[in-house]
Amino acid sequence: MQHPVIRLSFGYGHSHDPGYVHMHVLEQLADIAEAAGVESPRETGPGRLADLIRRLHRRSAHGMDVLVDERDEPIPVALEEPEVARANRDFLRGLDAVFTECDEEIRFTFITGVSKFSKVSLFSGLNNLEDITLDPLYSSICGYTEADLDEVFAPEMRGLDREEIRRWYNGYSWLGGECVYNQFDILLLLKKRAFKPYWVETCTPKFLPELLFRRRVSSLDLERMAGDEELLSKFDVGEVGTEALLFKTGHLTITGKERSGWKTRYQLGYPNLEVRLALNARLHSEMVPEESWRVADHTKLGNLLAAGDLAGLKAKLRAVFASIPSDWHRWNRIARYEGYYAAVVHAWFTAQELDVVAEDSGSGGRADMVVPHPNAVYVFGFKVAETARQGTALAQIKAGGYAEKHLGQGRPVYLVGVEFGSECRNVERFDSERIQ
Repeated sequence: MQHPVIRLSFGYGHSHDPGYVHMHVLEQLADIAEAAGVESPRETGPGRLADLIRRLHRRSAHGMDVLVDERDEPIPVALEEPEVARANRDFLRGLDAVFTECDEEIRFTFITGVSKFSKVSLFSGLNNLEDITLDPLYSSICGYTEADLDEVFAPEMRGLDREEIRRWYNGYSWLGGECVYNQFDILLLLKKRAFKPYWVETCTPKFLPELLFRRRVSSLDLERMAGDEELLSKFDVGEVGTEALLFKTGHLTITGKERSGWKTRYQLGYPNLEVRLALNARLHSEMVPEESWRVADHTKLGNLLAAGDLAGLKAKLRAVFASIPSDWHRWNRIARYEGYYAAVVHAWFTAQELDVVAEDSGSGGRADMVVPHPNAVYVFGFKVAETARQGTALAQIKAGGYAEKHLGQGRPVYLVGVEFGSECRNVERFDSERIQ
């Protein structure tokens, strides 16, 4: 046995159950020991891991290797049970210490899913590892590249729109020369031959949209998040940064960066169409509880925009806000401001697979929202009625010249000014005008 290997995986099981992670590690170590024909008298996970490393190392003159997959997974899956999450975290730190203690016996260690919380403690066992998360040299190891699709999957790609594949599944960036594709999506696309949110449907944890909802993170916020390396790595029980959570779970990726002194600040955004549609749909479902209403609404909204039916659009907007539970308004501290209403409308439109541009720049400022539909362009402005004395939402769109950039494209252009009442929390005024 030239290089014995110990491989542990935390990507499956019931880590939200008390004591499960420890038992799960013992089971995996028992399987490894049985396959290697050795026995360990140790009763704890860290003790048995250290004992097994030393026993296997004695069989090889070249050292041994350790592979740990999804090391952090037992923590986020248990965030709804903080005591279990803390116990999981502390147990994992105990395992980490083994890798330092047995450093002389280990030739190579590779761990996926390691967040910075594993390194910040003076007593952490992982402070001797190199973090390659944002290293351009390794930026393509966690997805398929364009070359992979061209060279490996070329026969299976026949008949599929390559640009549509990029739009749906490409876009994950770890600061390398190119973005990579979600491999799970690509494999299922090649099998099913249809564009669907395969990865998001199976890999988005249930707690994520619920947590975003409780933190009042809107779809508009998701379009403009940013943070430095420390913020993106802040991941501990009771203080999980929203940016870190979305970045770690693959729902946001790096879209840009800028250097400030010795620190680098990263801009975050959706990696692709799949995540953009699916995450907004999940947020929308938190606000609109009736599944049957959402399904029916999906078809009607697209038809209204295609037909230029502004009266129907007004009725649908009123129905959307009337369906939001009152508690959502009561808990939301920004319910008196137009940004709140814009965020709700933005999530609703985006969840319906419509192309939506938030805060679209015009000649005199920024439109709150623009929807470049194939049949027409809709330029939206939102206001709270109590602030409308400064001018109507429609007047603001005109004064700002927000629609000028969309003229001359051969499509009708509609200006839509919507004013909401902070007391009734619904549409109080709806003005529209076709200018082309």
